[in-house]
Amino acid sequence: MTSQEVLAKLVSFDTVSAKTNLPLIKWIEEYLTDLGVSSFTLPDETGEKASLFATIGGDGPDGYVLSGHTDVVPVAGQDWTTDPFTLREQDGLLYGRGSCDMKGFVACSLAKVPDMLKAPLKKPFHLMFSYDEEVGCIGVQPILHKLAGDDFKAEACFVGEPTEMQVVVAHKSKSSYRAVFTGLSCHSSLAPHGVNAVHYGARLVTKLEEMARKLAAGPSDALYDLPFSTAHTGVIKGGTALNIVPEHCEVIFEFRMLPSESTKACMDEVERYAFEELLPEMRKVYPEANIEFIPFSEIPGLDTDVEADVTVLAKKLAGRNDHAKVAYGTEAGLIQNILDIPTVVCGPGNIEQAHKPDEFIKKSELDKCDAFLDRLIKHACA
Repeated sequence: MTSQEVLAKLVSFDTVSAKTNLPLIKWIEEYLTDLGVSSFTLPDETGEKASLFATIGGDGPDGYVLSGHTDVVPVAGQDWTTDPFTLREQDGLLYGRGSCDMKGFVACSLAKVPDMLKAPLKKPFHLMFSYDEEVGCIGVQPILHKLAGDDFKAEACFVGEPTEMQVVVAHKSKSSYRAVFTGLSCHSSLAPHGVNAVHYGARLVTKLEEMARKLAAGPSDALYDLPFSTAHTGVIKGGTALNIVPEHCEVIFEFRMLPSESTKACMDEVERYAFEELLPEMRKVYPEANIEFIPFSEIPGLDTDVEADVTVLAKKLAGRNDHAKVAYGTEAGLIQNILDIPTVVCGPGNIEQAHKPDEFIKKSELDKCDAFLDRLIKHACA
């Protein structure tokens, strides 16, 4: 099967993160079995999702990891021209949810398995496909910890997020938090007798906006597409009716930090503000008032040396000398941190097309990725 044919099959599975990815994983498992390749899967606690790992060829140690995620973002509320789960070709573009982010790379990797099997590999290839990347890089972590427990080693890892086959050596860390405000409800005509949780939540949002401005004026790295660290509020919700002082408010926010900057320092500042300024005011009216911070997603940054062997090799395979750093997070930081494998991000497609209606990948991007993998196979035989 060609990369495009495999991609068409992968896109046909609706693997939005809220749904199971098992039919897709089962198809990959059967595809590999038919080629004589064994694999294992690691399900989540619900049994509705799983990661897959397989090793192909090579009697030598270490080898190369090709890593990708199988889940995609939702299509609900987006204006798609055609069925998002049917790959459509038009004018050299392949439309479909996940075609770019990132089933294109998974498809290329799978399509090259027959070539890997035919080649006299001296080092093996390892395929690692995860779930729930789009909701916080959740699914890759159990399989990484299993591999770490098995003392798994590899020479390099290539995470195939869409970079137009440019080598990405670094990305920011991402830390996400939920702040829960508990106040005191009363009739709005008696508002001073209550503790308005929405008002206090809004003051936290204002504090985060102030911190975002300070971060923007702070340390920067011009190689990043957004050169400074950021603070961002994505959700604020609370209240039931205009004439009721709200007793509950929730603020969901994040920090995306350069490697030189500290998330802990930012959260220390947030918590000092909340517990030393906001909470005492709330408790003057209602002693049981409370503020709670709940971390729910932590994605470490990636920071690979531009002179590292994996970087030099990736540039050679991609046929280009440039490299980049990006603001969005990937599984690469986790792979590097947990398994201590030199890692870069390099894959087909443009991130600008990800998460949008009528998401697409250029056929020429699949061709470039195929060529990258052909060179890597040749390298693994040398």
